[in-house]
Amino acid sequence: MFPAANATLIGSIGVGLLLLAFFLNLFGLLRANGYPYIALNLAGGALACLSSWMIDFMPFVVLEGTWALVATIALARKLVTGSAGSGAGVEG
Repeated sequence: MFPAANATLIGSIGVGLLLLAFFLNLFGLLRANGYPYIALNLAGGALACLSSWMIDFMPFVVLEGTWALVATIALARKLVTGSAGSGAGVEG
């Protein structure tokens, strides 16, 4: 359907963003309820979902799509209430 190289590049960027958010949070550099953490999860999940869809691998479309949806809900909640849950670390 799509060139595998494009899907690989998009997926790699998406997974890289997810891992970046995870490690920055783990080392106390981003708070789990901060905009940067939520944005990295939303962008990473969406790109990984797109990549999985491009290679027609539905289990990861569901996984990454859910990841992006949950991040979207967290972002919307934070925009409306100013709170997206608890987290640790420094606001990034």
